[in-house]
Amino acid sequence: MSDPWRYPGGKMKTLVNGINEPGPWNLIACFGEARLLNRADGRVELRGGSEADRTEAKEWVSLFMHEAVLRIIVSN
Repeated sequence: MSDPWRYPGGKMKTLVNGINEPGPWNLIACFGEARLLNRADGRVELRGGSEADRTEAKEWVSLFMHEAVLRIIVSN
């Protein structure tokens, strides 16, 4: 696998960093090019992706993380 951020199926793939690994964030899930991240301070961010990717991620969050308040960061 040359690019760990790509998922050949094009749909959501759940990836979780190791529990004991230090870092500023944990990757919760990928939706196309969009990344759903849980920051060390407890905030949840949705970074990148197309509008369709972000819509799919928001629907997933509304079902499985409905208590989360998303911060959406669109990268150009």
